[in-house]
Amino acid sequence: MNLTKRLLMSLALVLPVTTAAQSISQSQIEQFKTMPRAQQEALASQYGVDLDSITGSVSPQNQRPQNVSVVEPVDAISDEERERARKEAQTNEEQDRKNGGLKPYGYDLFVGSPTTFAPVTEIPVPNNYTLGPGDVLRVQLWGKENQQLELPVSRDGTISFPQSGPQTVAGLTFDQARQQIKKRVSEQYIGVQASVSLGELRSMRVFVLGEARNAGSYTVSSLSTITNALYVSGGIKRTGSLRKIQHKRDGKLIGELDLYDLLLAGDTSNDNRLQPGDVIFIPPVGDRVGIEGEVYRPALYELKNGTNLQELVNLAGGLTPQAYPQLVRIERNNDDFLRIVAEANLTTAKGKQAAVRPGDRIEVASISDITGQYVEVKGAATRPGRYAWVPGMRVSSVIRSLDNDLLREADKRYAAIVRTDPDADTVSVINLRLREALNNPGGGNDILLQEKDQFLIFADEGKVNARKRDQNDSARKVSSSGNGTDRLKNGATSEDGDRDYGRFSREALFAPVLQRLKAQAKPGAPQQTIQVTGPVRYPGEYPLPASRQVADAIYVAGGLKDSASLYTAELARFGVDEQGTGKTNIQNLNLKAVMEGQVSVSLQSRDRLLIKSIPEFARAKTIELNGEVRYPGQYTIRNGETLRDVIQRAGGLTENAFPEGAVFTREKLRQLEAQRLQEAEERLQGDLLGIQLEGDDIGGQGAERTQQVEDLLEDVQSARPVGRMVINLADVIGSDEYQPIRLQDGDRLTIPLIPQSVSVFGEVQFPTSHLHTEGLTVDEYLERSGGPTRQADEDRVYVVKADGSVMLPEKSRWFGGRSQQLAPGDTIIVPIDVDRLNQLELWSNVSQIVYQMALGAAAVGNL
Repeated sequence: MNLTKRLLMSLALVLPVTTAAQSISQSQIEQFKTMPRAQQEALASQYGVDLDSITGSVSPQNQRPQNVSVVEPVDAISDEERERARKEAQTNEEQDRKNGGLKPYGYDLFVGSPTTFAPVTEIPVPNNYTLGPGDVLRVQLWGKENQQLELPVSRDGTISFPQSGPQTVAGLTFDQARQQIKKRVSEQYIGVQASVSLGELRSMRVFVLGEARNAGSYTVSSLSTITNALYVSGGIKRTGSLRKIQHKRDGKLIGELDLYDLLLAGDTSNDNRLQPGDVIFIPPVGDRVGIEGEVYRPALYELKNGTNLQELVNLAGGLTPQAYPQLVRIERNNDDFLRIVAEANLTTAKGKQAAVRPGDRIEVASISDITGQYVEVKGAATRPGRYAWVPGMRVSSVIRSLDNDLLREADKRYAAIVRTDPDADTVSVINLRLREALNNPGGGNDILLQEKDQFLIFADEGKVNARKRDQNDSARKVSSSGNGTDRLKNGATSEDGDRDYGRFSREALFAPVLQRLKAQAKPGAPQQTIQVTGPVRYPGEYPLPASRQVADAIYVAGGLKDSASLYTAELARFGVDEQGTGKTNIQNLNLKAVMEGQVSVSLQSRDRLLIKSIPEFARAKTIELNGEVRYPGQYTIRNGETLRDVIQRAGGLTENAFPEGAVFTREKLRQLEAQRLQEAEERLQGDLLGIQLEGDDIGGQGAERTQQVEDLLEDVQSARPVGRMVINLADVIGSDEYQPIRLQDGDRLTIPLIPQSVSVFGEVQFPTSHLHTEGLTVDEYLERSGGPTRQADEDRVYVVKADGSVMLPEKSRWFGGRSQQLAPGDTIIVPIDVDRLNQLELWSNVSQIVYQMALGAAAVGNL
């Protein structure tokens, strides 16, 4: 505390007097700064000292300039700058597309520039470093006196030793200043030695101008070089030169930096250190030339001082092992501003010295595009691609294992070899029995290969579909159990689960081959293609087998399905008659004899082979019997079988059966009813639109009619077709004179229990069902339902019997007439009065359709 008091008293005495400021050491001030803030304020208040003058600037001339953050953090970038960066990226992408995907070389160096700039200080300082205001010298004294001093270089270029006075160091190199300080300490302090090092370095302001991404003035470390300043400014635009970056001082060019030297050779000899006020100027980019193909770094390169072809290749990293140096294509502009193509040979001195012009686009060819010496595997193979060819190579030399070299979904029975004739430049297809070739290496099926042969390995669609079904079942199980749902949503599948096997189908792999075969056809050499249709595994168009045998053509198409008929097939052949007119001949084949080799049939160009199916093969037609039959269930029916026959097979009806109410439905009738409902809905929507366009009238009847049509439209939309056909089941079973009902696939018969009710539907006050009472008439049942509503059409009341037939009661007075007695299961329908709804007959028809379907559905649902 006594030391602090003495310090504050000394500060209080000397702070107003600038000439005495040097009597207070820097170490004493730093000791005061380490105190807690509250203690500093209390002591300063006690002795009347300005605290800011102590903790702030004791001596303005000795204060080191503060570092300035020159690049804002990412989260501080404004929306305007983000939009500018987005537009710049979009412009670069468009430019890359114009250049065929080639990007200018070297600009990626500045991708990911630092988000903040901190001067580099943790590096050794060179002896020739020039001191200036803002630098801090650290002097350690030891011997008779031990002391650590930090001496900042003031603005007048001096440092102040305690009890010794100022010493000028600005403009001296670090080594010179170190020697002078050591000499002064040895002379003025007996028995004391000194060690001098640099502490914090000064900052300085430089200018980065021209095609910089963020041109302007920047504060950088005194050790910064040209490349440091380029990073601070965000790098160089694509419109700026990487090879002629100018370093200027006081308006004079003192150096030029070629970044290609740094990028390609790591040469930083021209990366000069900057001084305050230096200018880095980035001129526009020079002439560029593009190179692609078999080089390691395809890109656009900036030319400098005349570049030949070999130098350009060296800039691009050199040739790859797959390069063909004898053929280098050069695309350039001629004097008439037209694009021309020239060639050069890099194996000759003339080719290497070929001049490269601005705007050239150079492509180095590949060996695989020029020479043979390879065979290629395509399709459902584990390792597709090109393999080296040597004389004597066979199929088993490339495909060694069906399990390891082919995908699990591959067709392991058949493959194709596409062979190119080097003399005629035509292709042909050789069919390969793959499994037999690998089971007997060196045998007849293990074919000798030639240069540029292509293996086509096809996918087995049966395996692919089975795999997909297994994956779907697994996904459903996992989803239902709740385990692994997130994993499936994140796109995780089993091995090869997302592979597109459609690319390996016969159709996809054979497509380019068929196009080639059709393109090379000419008179005397017709196109070598055929078509196979019918019940084969892969019907379609195929190359004509070299054997021209029908059995081989069927083998290529995947073989016969079990539904194929072996007794007959058709071969359609196109030819030309004697008059030169095209004609088609049809030839019937005994397929079994042809497949067994008993009959020889040779295929020709464009033949169409039709494999016929066995009639009614594996087509199971069924009828479903429900309700009161002895043995209900789904029965398979034969051709021509009747409903009576099936009921007898089912053991007949039970004692509680009500044949009069049997509901017989047919799928074709249901489809017809669905069509009628759709047509009715469309017409009702049209009528509703017409009523709405007419608007409301004085009595408000328009709104009422609109509501009624909307209700009817809603009934139509909610109605479900049933497909009921009215039959008299009792006569079907017991009468030989009743027309037999020939069954169709999908028929359904439902026989209810003996009913006890009569239903009333339609425009009545309370639509419901009533217990059947012997002797009650239609009018009496209507009265029990509250009578008709205001919209009812009393003259068109009808009764739907339990068997689906319709009875029209006799017309008479409302009360006392219509004396027909009803049977259990009957339904009374009171339709809507359409005469009062603008005479729309359609509404009446639609109402009847809806009621009939509702009755059928209700009859089935009540069983």
